[in-house]
Amino acid sequence: MTNVEGRVILRRRALAPPDGVRDDLELLNALAHRLELPEGLDADAAFPTEPEAVFTELRAASAGGRADYSGITYERLDAEQGVFWPCPAPPDGADGEQHPGTPRLFAESFPTHDGRAQCAVVRYTPRAERPGHEYPYVLTTGRTMAQYQSGAQTRRVRQLVMAEPDARAEVHPDLARRHGVADGDLVRLTTRRGTALFRARVTRDITAGTVFVPFHWGGMSVANALTDTRLDPVSRMPEFKACAVRLERHDPDGADPDAVDLTREPTRDPLTSGESR
Repeated sequence: MTNVEGRVILRRRALAPPDGVRDDLELLNALAHRLELPEGLDADAAFPTEPEAVFTELRAASAGGRADYSGITYERLDAEQGVFWPCPAPPDGADGEQHPGTPRLFAESFPTHDGRAQCAVVRYTPRAERPGHEYPYVLTTGRTMAQYQSGAQTRRVRQLVMAEPDARAEVHPDLARRHGVADGDLVRLTTRRGTALFRARVTRDITAGTVFVPFHWGGMSVANALTDTRLDPVSRMPEFKACAVRLERHDPDGADPDAVDLTREPTRDPLTSGESR
């Protein structure tokens, strides 16, 4: 694996998989055998199941590129506890020391037409949406410790689901009292884009005028049904981290609030509900 600083690390398998469970390389190899490959192409040679063979192919494919892995071997990864790319291989037939890797990528120049960094002047601008009468609070989104990114993998882990089966909106006790919300109650959050449902977590870890929701869940708790998609003019990043929101206690008609399945897909798409953009 390669981490975000460009360090290539060799990770060994910790446990053998259960019987019948195949890894990604085995699945690709099996798929290659089922597909009609071009004449002369051997599925086992083109789609090996040994990780080192795949890494050897990556070394050859990346040679000469900006992310050059060609000088990195399994032996070096074991001996050096990781090697930074780019790390080119010595020219054919050349003697001498191996390339040490590149821990500091832009020590001499940047990959621009003149080698100099390109900087942008940034002036402070307030967030696009401010709280008002209809949407009086600030909504912010983020992670929870037990979930990873979209939750597509972690929400399938039984222990994690048991620990926190539903997405929780963090609400300050003062805000909770104002709306008659207790810990574990269902709350409905509404912005100019749409509506989503969450369980309330009443906590003093958040300020009174702000509501926090995680972005890992689907179903009725899709955070991006609420967030603002306007882009920063320079970075082009969406303004996911702050928008105006309305909070209400949600009492489902004739249903036990504790029994509501928030993982169920809503009857109306939350991305298209609410006011138009």
